[in-house]
Amino acid sequence: MATRNDRSLPACLTALSVLIGGMAPFAALADEQDKAELVKKLEGMEQRIRELEQEQVRMQRSLDEPYISASEPEVSARLKAVESQVYSYRQAARTIESLEGISADAGLTMMAQGLNNSGAASKSSELNYRGDASVRLPAGTLGNATEGFIFAHFRMGQGLGLENPGSAFTSLNSTSFQRPGTEASDSTALLAQAWYQLDVPLPLGGNPDLSRRHIEVNFGKMDPFVFFDQNAVSDDETRSFVNQAFVHNPLLDVGGDVGVDEFGFTPGLRLAYIDDYAKPKQYTVSLGIFGSGKGASFNESLDSPFVILQAGTEQRMFTGLSGNYRIYAWRNGRGTDLDGAIGSHTGLGLSFNQQVADYTRLFLRAGWQTQGRVTFDRTLTLGGEWGGSYWGRGADALGLAMGWLWVSDDFRREASTLDTDGNGVADYGYRASGSEQIAELYYRYWLNNQFTLSPNLQYIRNPGGNGQAANVAAAGLRAQFGF
Repeated sequence: MATRNDRSLPACLTALSVLIGGMAPFAALADEQDKAELVKKLEGMEQRIRELEQEQVRMQRSLDEPYISASEPEVSARLKAVESQVYSYRQAARTIESLEGISADAGLTMMAQGLNNSGAASKSSELNYRGDASVRLPAGTLGNATEGFIFAHFRMGQGLGLENPGSAFTSLNSTSFQRPGTEASDSTALLAQAWYQLDVPLPLGGNPDLSRRHIEVNFGKMDPFVFFDQNAVSDDETRSFVNQAFVHNPLLDVGGDVGVDEFGFTPGLRLAYIDDYAKPKQYTVSLGIFGSGKGASFNESLDSPFVILQAGTEQRMFTGLSGNYRIYAWRNGRGTDLDGAIGSHTGLGLSFNQQVADYTRLFLRAGWQTQGRVTFDRTLTLGGEWGGSYWGRGADALGLAMGWLWVSDDFRREASTLDTDGNGVADYGYRASGSEQIAELYYRYWLNNQFTLSPNLQYIRNPGGNGQAANVAAAGLRAQFGF
């Protein structure tokens, strides 16, 4: 016998078929709507693609134009702005790269001085100025380590300063600069120095970053005192002592044994070996060969040059404070004797400077003339500079120096009768003896990073070894502008 569920199954199947058959028209209608909607969507996508293609064409045309216009797409304008900024950054980077290694300095020094007693001098007061400008330019490399640079120095000025008052050996003003024999209204300007330096790390072919020794080669028109007889305390007349005897070794500078031209420069060559292995200690040996006499002004050959050999070291003493010690020997094949004759001159010298306290630096120079008939043949100068931190003015400084220039035996014998120009009148006309004694005191007052004022007092006793001459006192004011 059939159950209830068995009887109802055919009925369910029949009802399901009737339902499916009734929905067929509705399914066909839905398919038609889906197709129409899909076609509509496809047409919209095609339209958008065409718009994007047109937008791309417009953007490409806009990007091809170098300028930003008001009608171009916003994205293009932004891209151009970014590109312009990147280009400007690249230009600035190239400019910085091209200026890398270039340095320049400029300074202007003005000096006013007056004498207490002008009876033996041609003038009682003087005002002068001097301008200096220098530039250092990189000059490429040789190989992968050797580097070179070019140094150029220009100088101009007016006024001879007080020069040598009476019979004094030394000049009271080393800041003066003017062509001798010209009117003060004619400003003198010239290329003072132009030289090339090559730095060669040692050992050759080694790693330059690990090198602790190197060779320096210089040649061109130079100031020999840039490389020899240096002194960290008394070596710059625009900042420290202005008396000529204190700026350099008097035998070389005041006495003229350095053999440079009338402006203080000469063509030459320098070779130096520098050892930094024990840094901060340093050891240096330098050899210089420079034109002398007329050769210094390019008027004659470089025969019989001025030759100087110097050994120096930087040491740490007084609980680690820095000091420099230099000794040297020279020979000038065209030295000028006291009677004007040209002969060979030789000598020895030393230049020491040492910091002995936080704000105290001392210096000492000495020289001995070993060959040559000169007016003075032994010199000693010494002194120091004290920083203003001792009295609450850290950028100020106080300097004091003393010096002795001892008359030579030749000058002592001949001074009273020597007549080099043959006019029948003795050039000196006195009996020389003893030494010329010099003292100088200055105070450097700092106004700002570019401007300092320096009152200055000088005193010369027994000028030129002339015991009958009045002692000389001079007061001055120096203004220094640096950039």
